[in-house]
Amino acid sequence: MRFIIFVIDSDSNSGSSDEMAEIDHFNSELSRNNQLVMAAGIAGSSSGLLIDNRGTKEVVESGSLNGAEFYSGFWIIDAEGERQARELALEGSRACNRRVELRPFL
Repeated sequence: MRFIIFVIDSDSNSGSSDEMAEIDHFNSELSRNNQLVMAAGIAGSSSGLLIDNRGTKEVVESGSLNGAEFYSGFWIIDAEGERQARELALEGSRACNRRVELRPFL
């Protein structure tokens, strides 16, 4: 099963060198166990665009759905099930020293 782990942050690119080393180690372990599909950091919410092209709207607005906190990165993982995905999300949270959100792919 595939899952996404979102990193929740309040300041883009705020990871310390120690946190980045822990993230690199976590990524290496995921890769070694064939669980890493993709991982990336993403720009802050101020660089986001909200786009709504339903019907004839064609609305493009600056910003993000998130407020003071936003997603600053993510992992897409392969896991045997929700239990293993939850364990990996706990490890990811510890590695990046941030809250994370776990969601299954549909």
